[in-house]
Amino acid sequence: MLPATFKLCAGISYRHTRNMTGKVLFQESMPGSTTFGEGAPYSTYSEAEQCYVQQGQEALQKSISILSDQDGWQTEIENANGDKVMSKVLPDIGKVFKLEVMLEQKTDYLYEELVDNMEQMGEWNPNVKQVKVLQKIGQDTMITHEVSGETPGNVVGPRDFVSVRCAKRRGSTCFLAGMSTQHPGMPEQKGFVRAENGPTCIVMRPSGEDPNKTKFTWLLSLDLKGWIPKTVINRVLSQTQVDFANHLRHRMASNGGVEAAIA
Repeated sequence: MLPATFKLCAGISYRHTRNMTGKVLFQESMPGSTTFGEGAPYSTYSEAEQCYVQQGQEALQKSISILSDQDGWQTEIENANGDKVMSKVLPDIGKVFKLEVMLEQKTDYLYEELVDNMEQMGEWNPNVKQVKVLQKIGQDTMITHEVSGETPGNVVGPRDFVSVRCAKRRGSTCFLAGMSTQHPGMPEQKGFVRAENGPTCIVMRPSGEDPNKTKFTWLLSLDLKGWIPKTVINRVLSQTQVDFANHLRHRMASNGGVEAAIA
């Protein structure tokens, strides 16, 4: 068990969490405390569970550090409704993308859909075939397996990811961060390219103008693997973020209509 645990701790951080320096505060979202503690006592977890918890918190801290730096972002897409995708290149990580949109729903409703109902994402987001929770650790950490949908024209073939995710709430702000990991219950699958992600993070907080709306920020970093031109990857990833915002809007609008009918 010990050698396997050592491999888990030392070998699955990939390039994403190395040389993690810089700010750990996303000032707009998190005035005050920069500490993200796990809900349950750390000592109650096994060695492997502790490694997963540590990875999730590293992904969250690194994501907040990236988002807190407002310099160097270049616009990739800007729509008339205000949806915007920006990008920049970071040392040791590569190109990252940032989606910023305003959504018409309360932050709590969005958190419930994206965290509590995570496994239902394939029902409303055609870019995702399946999300399966492989393991939960405490209240904040989970390991998931995601299978992506094919892009139009099959420009990018089937990919799958195994990720550790860290879900946190600090005041009215919600975070869902993640990065690639390994899990004994999900080795590489035949017919899929095992891609890597992270650090990634969704940040949701109530709008300052209307608390019934949510400012939604999504940091995306993916290594799709395979022989795909960078121009194609950049186009696919930025469009995927815009599409996600639209699919999420439709999902929430549909949920709202059902809830109103029941009421």
